[in-house]
Amino acid sequence: MLRPEQMSKVSLAGSKSVMVPVIETVHELNLVHLSDYDGTWEGFDNGNPVEGADESSEKLVTVRSLESILDITEEDAGPGRLPDDWETRLEEVRTKVNALDDERNEIREERRQVQEKIDRVAPFAELGIDLDLLSGYDSVDVLVGEGPTSDVEAALEASEDIRAFETFTGGNVIAIVAAPSADADDDAAIIDDALVGIEFSRHPVPETDENPEKYVEDLEHRKRQLDADIEEIDSDLERIKLDEAGFLLRLEEELSIEVQKADAPLQFATSNRAFVAEGWVPTNQYEELVARLNEVVGDSVEVEELERASYDRHGAHHHTEQLHDEDSAEAADESDSESKPPKQAATDGGYVTMDDEPPVRQSNPSAAGPFEELVQVISRPKYSELDPTIILWMTFPLFFGFMISDVGYGALYVLIGYYLYKNLDGMLGSLGMVAVWCGSFTILFGFFFGEFFGFHFLGDMLPGDIGGWYKGLDPYSTDFALAWLVVSVLFGVAHLNIGYVLDFVDNLSHGLWNAITHSVSWILLLNGIWIWVFTHQASADKPDFLFSVFDGQPFSLGFNGFGEGSIWMLGATIPVPGGGEFLFTLPLAMILLGAILLGIGDALELVEILIPFAHVLSYTRMTAVLLAKGGMAFVVNLLTFGAWETQEGQRMFDASWEESIPYASSEMMFEGLFHMGDGASAIVFILLGIIVLIFGHILVLLLGITSAGLQGIRLEYVEFFGKFYEGGGKNYEPFGYDRNHSED
Repeated sequence: MLRPEQMSKVSLAGSKSVMVPVIETVHELNLVHLSDYDGTWEGFDNGNPVEGADESSEKLVTVRSLESILDITEEDAGPGRLPDDWETRLEEVRTKVNALDDERNEIREERRQVQEKIDRVAPFAELGIDLDLLSGYDSVDVLVGEGPTSDVEAALEASEDIRAFETFTGGNVIAIVAAPSADADDDAAIIDDALVGIEFSRHPVPETDENPEKYVEDLEHRKRQLDADIEEIDSDLERIKLDEAGFLLRLEEELSIEVQKADAPLQFATSNRAFVAEGWVPTNQYEELVARLNEVVGDSVEVEELERASYDRHGAHHHTEQLHDEDSAEAADESDSESKPPKQAATDGGYVTMDDEPPVRQSNPSAAGPFEELVQVISRPKYSELDPTIILWMTFPLFFGFMISDVGYGALYVLIGYYLYKNLDGMLGSLGMVAVWCGSFTILFGFFFGEFFGFHFLGDMLPGDIGGWYKGLDPYSTDFALAWLVVSVLFGVAHLNIGYVLDFVDNLSHGLWNAITHSVSWILLLNGIWIWVFTHQASADKPDFLFSVFDGQPFSLGFNGFGEGSIWMLGATIPVPGGGEFLFTLPLAMILLGAILLGIGDALELVEILIPFAHVLSYTRMTAVLLAKGGMAFVVNLLTFGAWETQEGQRMFDASWEESIPYASSEMMFEGLFHMGDGASAIVFILLGIIVLIFGHILVLLLGITSAGLQGIRLEYVEFFGKFYEGGGKNYEPFGYDRNHSED
């Protein structure tokens, strides 16, 4: 399941007389990922589209144009049959829709022009001055526009070219009438010159003698008429959409299929009499392809499995399994045998013709399928490398659930994810199912932490040790916070070990020694470093909690590190120059051996020898998010309900439904919004508390997606994928069509 589905390279060869039925059959099967012919074979050229391709393409363009005008989507119709008279019906629909669309465009253009006139005249309507009074003067200059009145008047007053002026204002609009001085140039625009440097927008005076208010009123009336006409046309188009959406969607699908089949020969190698097509097909479906073609065209076409290709992780040919020793059968016309394309020899005695890499069809359990979208965000896996989807499915929800670990939030994630999965297609639908998985693990960890929207009371309701964990937000439970740091480190060690093991499997294609030097070296370094961290060697320089969190503070698992008597402390005592001894333990030997193997494989990688240590520390971000999100929920509840300190020194929320809180024997630390005020003011504080509670938890919910989601996926993409994954595979796109609207 970690490998993409095995692909086989197949060749289809036959006379051109059977090319069309072969195309029909292969298209119906929807199995063969066709390879493009590169034109290198002597006597063979790329084929031409099947007769009628241009006509089908033109009709397809027409249908898609009509769908665009009518705003038809995939959800507007289900499957059905295409009528026999579809060409006549298409022409009728095209005529009606185009006529209405043209009329609507004309009306929209007229409306745009009317709106422009309104925009030009509206400022003059504010002035309340007839338009014929604002132009046609020889002895005075008139200007209308918008600007700061005081600055405009000051500039006019200061101008030496203006003898006298008058301003008229209405709203933001100013009309200026100015008489030039005796010394002013007759051709000068005295008002424009005076207003240089003033922020003033000029309005040209419209050429009409009508009263501006009446003119604008008439234009507004015309605009309403045009809007009504547009609405009427839209209604007509909507009726056509309701009647014809199914027909157009079915026709588009049928024409798309026809065009796809008609253009298929462009990927073939063809001569005057024969054709050769090659492509990739899932190996387990090769026999189905052969059987179906034999049923349709019999011996007129030869189907041959050329290779079951295996590639190294860098995409180069590594092995080609020879499947047939005999030459390809002749095409239907024996006289065309001399123009058969030459075979290209493969390294092991087999042969290939069109040289391309196999496409990738990921093969994962259905439950892990949605996580393929997350893998493809980086890149689709190469055919030659392991597919990490199933590991991502097993670890990402685990990380996410641990970081949020709250039953309430988890339930909301499940509900939101399920809604997305049921109502959306494609990547968003897949992400919805990812959210369901993440929410489920959030609920699971929430039960162990006993938390429901930040309250820990759920832990007191569960039997046994379930619900007995704490996040470490209270002074009396800080040991738990330290324990989660260690747990996140152990998550990191386990996760990266999986990555290096996958890298080892990939590198085996280069030989065992290559896999040892390039992968086992990192496994030794990773485990050697972190086993040594948990040994008592140099324990004085290590944090004490490494040896206590699983030895009673807070978990009693009986583990206090690897000390004397542990296999990891076995080793040799080496004298130190100048006196003293140094114990060379087994973990240190693992580190040394790993470094030696790494240097043999690639000495340059020795500069990255501390990566296993640094990348594992990166997993402590999981504990950081755990505490941050728990702390935010804590604060929301604290602001709303307040907090008390019991006689035992434990701080707890006032959950009014929880009668077990001993108010009489507790000291109030913070009263919270629900307990503030008196009388009418108390109601206000309660309402405010409800708002803080709801919106506060919504904020925590959303930040949980961004923080836990992004941090979790970062650990997958950077720390984990970086150990073994390259990506860059070609998507498996078989020649065929999945019908959604038309029935075959």
